[in-house]
Amino acid sequence: MAISQTLFGGGVHPKEVGNGKLTTQALNIVDLTPPARVTIPMSMHAGAPATVCVEVGQVVNLGQMIGEAKGVISAPVHASVSGTVTAIGKCILPSGRESDAVTIENDFEDRWDESVAASAHPGEVTAEQIIEAARTKGIVCLGGAAFPTAFKLDTSKLDPKPDVLVIDGSECEPYLTSDHRIMIECADRIADGIMLALKATGCQKAYVGIEDNKPDAVEILKRAANGRFEVVALPARYPQGFEKMLIYSLTGRKVPNGALPAAAGCVVVNVGTCEALSRAVREGRPLIDRVVTVAGFVNKPGNFRIRIGATALDLEDAAEGFSGEITKIIVGGGMMGNAIPNINLPVTKNFGGLVVLGPEGHVPEESACIRCGRCVRACPMKLMPTRIDAYARHRDWAGAVEAGAKNCMECGCCTYVCPAKRQLTQSIRMAKALARIKKL
Repeated sequence: MAISQTLFGGGVHPKEVGNGKLTTQALNIVDLTPPARVTIPMSMHAGAPATVCVEVGQVVNLGQMIGEAKGVISAPVHASVSGTVTAIGKCILPSGRESDAVTIENDFEDRWDESVAASAHPGEVTAEQIIEAARTKGIVCLGGAAFPTAFKLDTSKLDPKPDVLVIDGSECEPYLTSDHRIMIECADRIADGIMLALKATGCQKAYVGIEDNKPDAVEILKRAANGRFEVVALPARYPQGFEKMLIYSLTGRKVPNGALPAAAGCVVVNVGTCEALSRAVREGRPLIDRVVTVAGFVNKPGNFRIRIGATALDLEDAAEGFSGEITKIIVGGGMMGNAIPNINLPVTKNFGGLVVLGPEGHVPEESACIRCGRCVRACPMKLMPTRIDAYARHRDWAGAVEAGAKNCMECGCCTYVCPAKRQLTQSIRMAKALARIKKL
């Protein structure tokens, strides 16, 4: 199948204060020393939260399961340090939601659990074993959604079966460069993860989409591919990394509204997820850490590999503190991340970045819509954000749904381009939430 490289409609080129990605894209990943204690949430993946399966006072090993997956869509949680369980309670996630959590006092021995063992026959691994490794080792999508990877890889019940594996290396969010560095520093492991995902899904072809502002990553991953899969440089345009946009850019296929990528014959995984999958299958290593970009108004921006359950405060220390007038701290990217009230929050599996904003972080005052249509032109889903916003402000949730609110990806393009500074994305997000509650 030929690569279409069809550019999706809409989208924006977000401005990044302080050179954005340029400050961190050439900096090697730094492995941070594990903290004295970690607080590990049971809900840091799509689907049902994990259930705590350890007790206060229990000694646990690095990589030991401390949260058991529950439900069809869920993922287990593992200890990111060895030590003693000192508390089982609640914690607040960067999203603002509450979650059960396990606190472990670190003994600094990094004593691996006996369940973490390298594969005895790595060349003979089956599709079922790959899926089982993803399931038992708690591998989830590291691109933001944290969807359990095993659920994506298991295509046995799909009819027709997907034939294309799409790998997201676009990293279109401003400021973030963690995927960029993983592609440069862990290319061979990513390539191995891609081949494992191909085997698990039964897909015939794999395409890696990388924005063309990362030419070094494109070349390195092409060499690692060695003709086994195709690496494609795509135009840098937000939100290139969204599943529907990436599938369309690489294959020309369209995912129907309300449907998953499988409806277009595709399975989508992130490059960081492929690296984690390789380590799970080859080394038996669960997902206990991740790479996080720290950028913006900090003294030492960088990409840091940090243990799950450490805090954003640990990332501030790694960046040698904040600088200047700080108005907003965001977990995730500058477009879709969550503003957080404090930095004493745990690093989770879907904690992609810590972006510290200065004066540009002030929320501007709204004014009346001038009907310029910029939000309509910017919307990659071809919606009319201003119309949905009007329904939402009149609390007409049914009208908002009829206008397409449920199809909104909440990418933020409409708010970004609005000259009246209207909070269109937030308004539509509220309409979607109320529509779900009212079952509209």
